[in-house]
Amino acid sequence: MNHYILAVYRHAIATVVIAPFALFHERETYRKRNIDQMESEKMWGGLMNRVKPYLAMISMQFGYAGMYIITMVSLKHGMNHYILAVYRHAIATVVIAPFALFHERKTRPKMTFRIFLQIALLGFIEPVLDQNLYYVGMTYTSATFASATANVLPAITFVLAIIFRLESVNFKKVRSIAKVIGTVITVSGALLMTLYKGPIIDFIKFGGGGGGGGDGAGGPHGGAASAALDKHWVPGTLMLLGRTFGWAGFFILQSFTLKEYPAELSLTALICLMGTLEGTAVSLVTVRDLSAWKIGFDSNLFAAAYSGVICSGVAYYVQGVVMRERGPVFVATFNPLCVVITAALGVVVLSESIHLGSVIGTIFIIVGLYTVVWGKGKDKRMTDDDSKELPVKISVKEVDANRVLAGKLEMKTKEGQETNKANQAGI
Repeated sequence: MNHYILAVYRHAIATVVIAPFALFHERETYRKRNIDQMESEKMWGGLMNRVKPYLAMISMQFGYAGMYIITMVSLKHGMNHYILAVYRHAIATVVIAPFALFHERKTRPKMTFRIFLQIALLGFIEPVLDQNLYYVGMTYTSATFASATANVLPAITFVLAIIFRLESVNFKKVRSIAKVIGTVITVSGALLMTLYKGPIIDFIKFGGGGGGGGDGAGGPHGGAASAALDKHWVPGTLMLLGRTFGWAGFFILQSFTLKEYPAELSLTALICLMGTLEGTAVSLVTVRDLSAWKIGFDSNLFAAAYSGVICSGVAYYVQGVVMRERGPVFVATFNPLCVVITAALGVVVLSESIHLGSVIGTIFIIVGLYTVVWGKGKDKRMTDDDSKELPVKISVKEVDANRVLAGKLEMKTKEGQETNKANQAGI
């Protein structure tokens, strides 16, 4: 017999014999493997969905940290803060509006007069009032201190959320006590930063040689600059804290507006547009020199573009998406991360000094803040558990109602039978 044909017949017979055993005995193995793969993909997908809000808010803090440094450089180069805010939101409007028109053209809700007034107020609170208070307060203090005062934002947002019933507090629950204690610690840290400046802490010392030579070289000018900074420190601090209150109010109002107008991109574009129009009106009244509106391809344009696209356009949209899922307090809890990044950049890029009061206050704020985060995490779990139990509770109520109805029908049936018996007896 030909050896080629023998090999063919050999493997054909082996295939016919082995294939049924393979199909029968290993079908469970393939099925379990497919199920395990599907469960793995589902697990990773669920993990990514849980992590997304955290990654989004952390990325925003990096963006804010860059803004603190870039805008500080622009203001030191003579850029007017009113005009910077106008250019910032004009650029944000131009960038975000096309995405809003295209992606939400079919899902955009109808505009009402009430929603328009809320958007107009949002456009004034953050783009006009908050940002100008921030720009002036930062020039009176420092970029590091400006970002540090924003650490009180979660506490203020938490208090406002309780007032407007977006958050609840039950002192019988550990998670509610943690939120309250964390808020108190955060506010204490902010007050410490405001009231106690303390000595300068040199994390990085620039230049060589002795300290005396450096002091002597810059003596009079350094002393004059320090005296001017100390003179405006308290007004600058009050402006920055006022800005933080306004920012917290912006979060609360944005949360309410999203419930009536659930289109994050369109809302972002409209807020930036209203901020541009209202900011222009304020700037024309406060800035009489028209030459201040001139801008070239320099650090001023870069500051307006960066802060407009990243810290207005993208930030308003991202915080709106996260806010609809987790609430305004969750959005505000990540601000302390920004002060760490800004402090490092401020020392390296701007050669700023860090004071002991800012360091101690920041530690207090971060500890208090993440106590609040822990309580919020427990709240989220309890809310999810309640939502899972809700259908069971409803079904039990329906069963009880059906039992009552069945009892009434049975009673009516018995009464009818007794009536018929009485009638028959009478006959």
